[in-house]
Amino acid sequence: MKRIGFISTRIAGTDGVSLETYKWYQVLERKGYECYFFAGELDTPPERSMLEPLAHFDNPEIEKIHDACFGMTTRGSSASTRIQEIKDRLKSKLYEFCGHFDIDLLIPENALAIPMNIPLGMAITEYIAETGIPAIAHHHDFSWERNRFLINGVRDILHYAFPPVLNSIRHVVINTEASRQLSYRRGISTVIIPNVFDFDSPSIESHNGAKLRQELGLSDKDLFVLQPTRVVPRKWIERAVELVSLLELENPRLVVSHEAGDEGDLYAERILEYAHRLGVKVIYTGDKIGTARRFRATHDKEFTMDDVYHASDLVTYPSGYEGFGNAFLETIYFKKPIVVNRYSIFVEDIEPCGFNVIPFEGFVTKEIVDRAKQFLDPQNLKTMVEQNYALGTKHFSYKVLEKKLLSIIETFY
Repeated sequence: MKRIGFISTRIAGTDGVSLETYKWYQVLERKGYECYFFAGELDTPPERSMLEPLAHFDNPEIEKIHDACFGMTTRGSSASTRIQEIKDRLKSKLYEFCGHFDIDLLIPENALAIPMNIPLGMAITEYIAETGIPAIAHHHDFSWERNRFLINGVRDILHYAFPPVLNSIRHVVINTEASRQLSYRRGISTVIIPNVFDFDSPSIESHNGAKLRQELGLSDKDLFVLQPTRVVPRKWIERAVELVSLLELENPRLVVSHEAGDEGDLYAERILEYAHRLGVKVIYTGDKIGTARRFRATHDKEFTMDDVYHASDLVTYPSGYEGFGNAFLETIYFKKPIVVNRYSIFVEDIEPCGFNVIPFEGFVTKEIVDRAKQFLDPQNLKTMVEQNYALGTKHFSYKVLEKKLLSIIETFY
C-alpha cells in the first residue's frame, strides 16, 4: 500500500485544506509513499496529477447545482438529474485516475465533509463503495458548521455522502468538537489529527521581509500588524481594526495577507469602510502573496507568507470560529506575538497546551492593548516566543502527524 491518491475540489493556493494536504504529502513522501492528486485546480507535480474542471467548486455547472440546492428546502427534478449526470462523469474520472496511477489508498481532502461540490462527494462515495478501496477521509469542516448550508434541499445526499459510512473508510477530523459532533450526528468514530507545522525545520529570514515593509509604506519604526487570514465574516477582522486603532500608532495600518476566497467581496468592502471611520488604513496584499509551502517551487507572486510573517511585529487572530487554527501555528512557528480571540476550538484544543499569547473574549479592550504593548517589549518577547515554539514542537509538529497517520494506515493491513 504505497501509492496514495489525494482527492479534493482544489489543491492549490493558501487555503487551509491545500496547506494541510501539502503537509500530509511531505510526511508520507518522507516515509516512502508515492502521492498522486485529483482536483479541479492543482498546484501539484503534473506527472502525478489529473486535473478535472468539474471537481472545482467554482465550476459554473457546480455553482448552478449549489444555487439550486441551498437556501431552499426542496430541489427540482432537473437539479437531481444534473447532479446524477455530473456524479457519473466524475466517478468515471476517478476510475481513470486510480487505474492510471495504480492507487492503493485514497485520501479525500474535505471533499466528503463540506458540500461545496455535491456531485464530487457522491462520486467519491460510490467509487469507494464499489471498489472497497481503503480511504482516509480527512475532514476539515462540515455543513452544519456553516450557516449557508443549514437550509437545503439535499438532506438525503448530505446523509449519504457528507460524510459516508463505509467499512473501508477511516475518518480523520482536526478538532475535538468535530469528533464529538460526528459521533453524535452520524455514529461515526474518528481519529483526531490536529493541523501541524514543520517545527523541526526552523524558518530562514530573507531580505524580502524588509522589501515588503518598504513596498507597503512602513518604516522600520512603524508597527507592522498582520491579519493572516482570508477576508470572510467569521474572521472578525473588525476586532483587528479596533486593536490597531486603540494602539494609537503614528501610522495605523493593518495588513491582510489573503484574498476574499469563496464568499464574495462585500465583507472586504465593509472592513475598508469601518477602518476608515476609525482612522486605520487596511492593506489587502493577497494579490502579492504566495505560499512558500507548496508543491511547485515557483509561483507568480512577488512575496511569500514567510516574508509576510518575518516582516510583521504583531499578529491578530480575532476569529469568531476556526476549524483549528493554521494561522495560529504559523505565528508560533515564526516566533511572533499574537492577539487571539478565544474561539471554541482554541479553548478546547490549543489553550490547554500552555501557549503564552494575548487572549480576549469577543471584543478588544484597553487592557488587551496594554498587554500587547508589554509583549512587544524586546526583553519579554524573546522568552515568550521561544517557549511557544517549544510547545508547538511538542504538540503540533510533523512527528505528531506521522505517528497518528501511519497508525491509521497500518489498520488496513
